[in-house]
Amino acid sequence: MHQSSWKSRRHRRRGHRHNAWFRPHGSNESYSCRKDAGVQQSPQGSSDGHGEAPSTSSTAGSSSVPDLPGYYFDPEKKRYFRLLPGHNNCNPLTKESIRQKEMERKRLRLLEEEEQQGKKIARLGFNASSLLQKSKLGFLNATSYCRLAQELRVSCMQRKKVQIQSSDPSALASDQFNLIMADTNSDRLFTVNDVKVGGSKYGIISLHGLKTPTFRVHMHENLYFTNRKVNAMCWASLNHLDSHVLLCLMGIAETPGCATLLPTSLFVSNHAAGDRPGMLCSFRIPGAWSCAWSLNIQANNCFSTGLSRRVLVTSVVTGHRQSFGTSSDVLTQQFAVTAPLLFNGCRSGEIFAIDLRCQNQGKGWKATCLFHDSAVTSVQILQEEQCLMASDMAGTIKLWDLRTTKCIRQYEGHVNEYAHLPLHVHEEEGIMVAVGQDCYTRIWSLHDGQLLRTIPSPYPTSKADIPSVAFSSRLGGARGAPGLLMAVRQDLYCFSYS
Repeated sequence: MHQSSWKSRRHRRRGHRHNAWFRPHGSNESYSCRKDAGVQQSPQGSSDGHGEAPSTSSTAGSSSVPDLPGYYFDPEKKRYFRLLPGHNNCNPLTKESIRQKEMERKRLRLLEEEEQQGKKIARLGFNASSLLQKSKLGFLNATSYCRLAQELRVSCMQRKKVQIQSSDPSALASDQFNLIMADTNSDRLFTVNDVKVGGSKYGIISLHGLKTPTFRVHMHENLYFTNRKVNAMCWASLNHLDSHVLLCLMGIAETPGCATLLPTSLFVSNHAAGDRPGMLCSFRIPGAWSCAWSLNIQANNCFSTGLSRRVLVTSVVTGHRQSFGTSSDVLTQQFAVTAPLLFNGCRSGEIFAIDLRCQNQGKGWKATCLFHDSAVTSVQILQEEQCLMASDMAGTIKLWDLRTTKCIRQYEGHVNEYAHLPLHVHEEEGIMVAVGQDCYTRIWSLHDGQLLRTIPSPYPTSKADIPSVAFSSRLGGARGAPGLLMAVRQDLYCFSYS
């Protein structure tokens, strides 16, 4: 008798604890979080001395709630919902949908803040007059003043939609921007657009009309069309500065890949006096991951393509090729200008330089070796060619000293997991720009690595709608103002300094 009563009391206690934690509410596998359920909440999620306390959920906002395995707490509805491994007609709630919902809520909040504030100020009381006054009074040295003034300019950039004029307005409404690339003088923008029926077409946007208060540009299109994917592109200076565009096209079916030199004169209907049409040529190559054009005098009129386990350096005039074998796929490349070096970033995480003076059969052609923990997606050589900026697929951005082969600075905040995303370094303005896989455009200070601004995309986050950007100190030519151009879907936006 005594033993049976003891078992009965123990069973009631276990049932009471079970009902306190899980209280059914309806038949849709959801549960409400109630204060009278016997759950003691703690902001730190620490133990209360009577056993192990449950961990807190970060999605609950300011108030912490127990994190129940297999369930998600909705802070708006204040209820638990069951997480499902896949889609279900009754409750299509998965971790991916929760993540997308939270990212969209954050994006809309940032867009609303920018619209309400008009001119977004980085910190309270942070304006140009106060900085100038502190500098005159001696409270700020020259370095600190320039750094804070830079932060103020970047934080005050406002988004303006650019009006694009074209001979085919219907194409502008249907074709989507895939890639944009500004030339050396920042008065032209080469674009790759995805066509609705499939494939890609190219265009050149003249930026001379990119001025306040009306941001209006004109797109010069061409009938040149391809049904192949553009893996990489860069400006090429064959006849004169930026006279061509080098495109690496992926092979399809039995058609091999190729590197095409596309003259920019194809996009201009009327040629100026003495301006001859450029040379259109194509080189058959295996599928290339990257390409680069050489401005070095020792490799004049040459371009490089990064292939799978190989680098090809090709002369446009003679067709002569040099081949350098590598141990991994070459995802990014850039030529140095003063030194005869070609820097390459690999899928293995290795960054190495090829000495162009050495023959490909020799053993001394590999000049410099650096290493990342993930696949390197972009390398940028700084002007004095003593430092190199590199980013990888783990979201790491490092500044390397090429003399000591050591990392001297790291830039935090970039988001990448597997995408091939570029870097944009602008030493004249002292900033570095990168678009993450989360579709946010981030701007860092080049000198101290401080994140100056995070710009949300005008459209919801999507793998297919990662913005393509271009930054310049003189948008539209020599008299232009500094600013950022962002292309996403069918729209082009300008973020200019005020």
